[in-house]
Amino acid sequence: MDFLQYMDLSPTLPLLFTLSFLAATVLPIGSEWLLILLLMKGHPPVFTVLTATFGNYLGGCTTFLIGIWGSDMIIKKILRLQTSDLNRAKQLYGKYGSWSLLLSWLPIVGDPLCLLAGILKTGFFRFSILVFSGKFLRYATLAYLVTSGSARQ
Repeated sequence: MDFLQYMDLSPTLPLLFTLSFLAATVLPIGSEWLLILLLMKGHPPVFTVLTATFGNYLGGCTTFLIGIWGSDMIIKKILRLQTSDLNRAKQLYGKYGSWSLLLSWLPIVGDPLCLLAGILKTGFFRFSILVFSGKFLRYATLAYLVTSGSARQ
């Protein structure tokens, strides 16, 4: 809370949306602490969870689009993959990998999973269902733990 006061910010749903969005891109920040703070201050769990989920989902979509638009550069200049390696990766990812998007909420690996989905041209509908579901379940579980814990006190 001291950080928010120092930055002259108050804990609000728009701030949660922004922080959740940024946390799903390349910035190494978390949004869970603000979700918990808002819930402890009495914000409605449904709106709080949906705000964080949509922000984090849209941040994941941004990373996905970077993968789509930058795929040639990423594949050729950064990863230096041969066509045969890329085809094999696409085959493996198509068979098993897209389900990994349910884990897109995880720190460190989540953003690269969204980027990889873009690079390998995962269908946007499939991407959206899996990423939104994973991110929603994370925030909903966290909200449940916070609200059920405060209900017992």
